[in-house]
Amino acid sequence: MFSRSACLLSFILVLLMFPACRPGVDPEDLYGSWKYVKVVSPSAPAEDLDADLLAAESASISFTRPDSLVIWWGGRKLSRGKFRTEGNLIRYTETLEGGTTREFLFKVNRLTDRELVFQTMSEGGTIVTAIREN
Repeated sequence: MFSRSACLLSFILVLLMFPACRPGVDPEDLYGSWKYVKVVSPSAPAEDLDADLLAAESASISFTRPDSLVIWWGGRKLSRGKFRTEGNLIRYTETLEGGTTREFLFKVNRLTDRELVFQTMSEGGTIVTAIREN
């Protein structure tokens, strides 16, 4: 028979073997403009966009307080709307002409002071790597 302390120690060791849960994305860490440097389509590699094309198109995403999001392409607003975070997800509600809306879900794979990697959660999701603009 195991002693009570041996059982507790075993339980703690098992817990330590699992990776720690990632904390959720804090909107404060998103605010600002992020320049796209890489766009990958895992289901259609021929559609990947390289840094030169993304720079030429001025592709970026901007988050502003308290909850606005704008996607830029070719020097103009491609998409605009509101966002909220839930864990490592960004729920984006795009505002279309005429006031209608549609929702997109982005999963944040990596977020540092300098880099944001997120993917669209639609079928054949696209993975975007962006760096914070100064």
